[in-house]
Amino acid sequence: MFYEVAVKSHIRVPPAIFAEDTEKSVLEQLNSQFEGFVSKDLGVVIGVIGVKNIGEGVIIPGDGAAYYDTTFNLITYKPELQELVVGKVTDISDFGAFVEIGPLDGMVHVSQTMDDFVSFSKSNVLSGKQSKRTLKIGDTCRARVIAVSYKDLHNPKIGLTMRQPFLGKLEWIQEDAAKKVGKPEEDKKATKGKTKK
Repeated sequence: MFYEVAVKSHIRVPPAIFAEDTEKSVLEQLNSQFEGFVSKDLGVVIGVIGVKNIGEGVIIPGDGAAYYDTTFNLITYKPELQELVVGKVTDISDFGAFVEIGPLDGMVHVSQTMDDFVSFSKSNVLSGKQSKRTLKIGDTCRARVIAVSYKDLHNPKIGLTMRQPFLGKLEWIQEDAAKKVGKPEEDKKATKGKTKK
């Protein structure tokens, strides 16, 4: 999920840019420090969207840079458990599919791609044995977040499933919805032919 977050921090502005406007200098340093930053609390920082307040600058002896107590807003992406996400398949391997969701990729294990026995072909396609459904690079899918790990902050892991109703490749969802809509009509036709005795 995307969030707007207010953050307060001391921002270091090097002496080389003291001549520039303070707000511009602070914003430049914020972007270089926080863009792409990953933490368990914030998720992935997409970017700085504004500076709310810049306090007085303090110069620390031996450093020469100014430190400003600054309040600013960030846009972040933090995947939440049970969240529904839509994304494109970016890669397929014999153990599953990688789906781009916002700034991160989630992984759908082969056992979580569909309710079927799934096989992997050398042409990077996952195929259902009975359903004949296929999943390939470039397909758009809807999935649910079932695991999030920040153990390695440079590479957070997101586990996804597509084995629940109205999840999976968008074409599968449309097919399933069409079948459900068609079913009541079939039920009516079946009961129409019956007569009371």
